[in-house]
Amino acid sequence: MKIFGLVGEKLSHSMSPEIHNEIFKLLKENAVYNLFEVDEDNVSEVGDALRVLNIKGINVTIPYKEELINSVDELSQEAEKIGAINTILNKDGVLKGYNTDYYGFGRMLKNFNVNLKNKVVVVLGNGGAAKAVVQYVADQNPKDILIVARNKVKAKNSFKKYDVINYDELVNIRGDIILNTTPVGMYPKAGVSVVDGSVIEKFNIAIDLIFNPFETEFLRIAREKGLKTIGGLYMLVGQAIKAEEIWLGKEISEEDEMIIYKKLKDIMEGRN
Repeated sequence: MKIFGLVGEKLSHSMSPEIHNEIFKLLKENAVYNLFEVDEDNVSEVGDALRVLNIKGINVTIPYKEELINSVDELSQEAEKIGAINTILNKDGVLKGYNTDYYGFGRMLKNFNVNLKNKVVVVLGNGGAAKAVVQYVADQNPKDILIVARNKVKAKNSFKKYDVINYDELVNIRGDIILNTTPVGMYPKAGVSVVDGSVIEKFNIAIDLIFNPFETEFLRIAREKGLKTIGGLYMLVGQAIKAEEIWLGKEISEEDEMIIYKKLKDIMEGRN
């Protein structure tokens, strides 16, 4: 049996096993997906653990998407540009890092008919997830990208090519798309929004990378203000599909992707 899994610090609320084990069933793969909680003190040993235990691949989540770059032997093109990984392939002991958040975000926008060309996009947050989506947005020829961060100096070190503002400056900004990459509003601390309605109403589309709850407070406010809203569940599924394609060396159909998304959506709506 092939073993895959998710590496992160706190994983008790992760839906990744449900997604990946569903994919394995659809593809009739003899494989299993587990959760591997790793303390910060031990994260440097993850690469060796994959080789010793013959774990074929892992996903990487908060807070190790940047740190685990140091544990791989190679980087894919998109991971090298982004400077963060969320997927590792173990092929005969050689570890290669990828960023499937990049592809998952693109699949989500395609599914919800969002075009970024010539748009003003405001990105809330400056972590590993922000790096992936900002790179994707930049590759679609937007009019402008603004990064919003609490610590402008730290954010500017990560996003040297882009304009960085703080949340006080954001109140004067109008744009097309506002995108939350922060964990503010994520379960179990739901019911709060990283910005209020007076900011959100100055945009046409609100996107939240959070998938639990299915509709965050940020998206609820946006919906009531008349914006088009998109939650993070489709991106979660899309990045998982891309990871599976890398691990298994096969293409997964859009039909199977939609089957998995609908199953997960039913689960999430049942929980909320």
